[in-house]
Amino acid sequence: MAMPRLRWGAVVFSVLLGSFMINPGTVTASAPASEPSVDVPFERYTLDNGLEVILHSDRSVPLVAVDVWYHVGSGDEEPGLSGFAHLFEHMMFQGAKHIGSDVHFDTLRKIGGTGVNGTTNKDRTNYYEVVPSHQIETALWLESDRMGYLLDLLNQEALDNQIDVVRNERRQRYDNVPFGLERFAVAAGLYPEGHPYRYLTIGKHEDLETAKLEDVRAFFKQWYVPSNATLVLAGDFEMKEGRALVDKWFATFPKFDKPGHTAPELPPIAKTQRTELDDTFAKFTRLHFAWQSPAKLAKGDAELTVLGRVLGSSGWGRLYKRLVLGSEAAQRVSVYQSGHGFSGEFHVVVDVKPGRDLAEVEAAVAEELRRAAQQPITDVELRRVVNGIESGLVWGLEEVLGRAERLQFFNHYSGKPGYYEEYVQTFRDLTPEGIQTQAKATLEAHRVEVVSRPAKAETKSETKPGGA
Repeated sequence: MAMPRLRWGAVVFSVLLGSFMINPGTVTASAPASEPSVDVPFERYTLDNGLEVILHSDRSVPLVAVDVWYHVGSGDEEPGLSGFAHLFEHMMFQGAKHIGSDVHFDTLRKIGGTGVNGTTNKDRTNYYEVVPSHQIETALWLESDRMGYLLDLLNQEALDNQIDVVRNERRQRYDNVPFGLERFAVAAGLYPEGHPYRYLTIGKHEDLETAKLEDVRAFFKQWYVPSNATLVLAGDFEMKEGRALVDKWFATFPKFDKPGHTAPELPPIAKTQRTELDDTFAKFTRLHFAWQSPAKLAKGDAELTVLGRVLGSSGWGRLYKRLVLGSEAAQRVSVYQSGHGFSGEFHVVVDVKPGRDLAEVEAAVAEELRRAAQQPITDVELRRVVNGIESGLVWGLEEVLGRAERLQFFNHYSGKPGYYEEYVQTFRDLTPEGIQTQAKATLEAHRVEVVSRPAKAETKSETKPGGA
């Protein structure tokens, strides 16, 4: 059924007894469109120093999301400096000249800030907080001070502290958990030595151990400049007020050259390779296949996104139905396309139930992958996935931070903060035949295979943590 175009600045959501309501007094609607659509109004401009600013005003709830993306991730790291982007995410919470040392979280807590965090991936590092709208200037002051004056408090003691924190995080989340080694083995198979995607965002212990203060300072001076950042304000403020506050806290920074991003060479996988791991922490066997695939929003990315859901969706995906609900040989199936800035990865992961035959599972996976490459999916499957993608996009915009992050995401990968309609239309325009063509090109290429089995008491894995 066709729906009216809704302007998100005028839509109020509330969850009550399992339903949501739209305030009828504030909804503005045009004539029904041929397809459901969404419009998140925004203004984008650039300061003289190169800082990109995106403003989205929504006066319905007294909250403001302040969201800064620095366009640098682990994919920009140089050999020997793996883990630096993520390490620097930690350093940004250590303090700056006017804020003081190690008070960022406490300052935001005292003013009612929520959702305070930072994350790093292959393509970008983000920092965000949601604050009561009358505290918007405090949040901007905090982000401004660490953008302009972090180096004033950066010393060896602070660096050593965060290196220890990051290395401990790697131990807790990668080295000493079930299937932690698998992640490194997959990356080592997909990417050659020297490629920044090979080492995962967490980095290598040896690179973190040898990180020098001058290297960290150089990283900040190269990447953490206004011309390599995008600031989004989303929420309860007047646009004129938002512009004035951004100018107050960011416009006086000097302009530096915008750093360039060099796509590393990625040769195709020469032959299918299989790695067998004895996993000390695993309680069951995992089968993991991975292929090189298109980059985020590149041609083929949408096709493989749909294919992943057709194969792996909980409850109805082909592999899920066959292995989890049918033969009950697996307790979990995950199939997904993971596009990044330079390239992507397509994954099939199956957790085999204890006592079940791995060969049986592999035969079922091979049959379903062959079917996907040789026959188009059905129109019903395609529509089901597209409907899910559209609804997920809309519900992800309910909160102001969700809108801020989506504006940042589209801006980073497409150059268009308002890429919603084009994004959704990409999926609406897909055909079963087009998805089959991409499936054939991807799935019939050489791949990486990693099998992780529970290690016997007397067996030790010969694969070193890091896979590189």
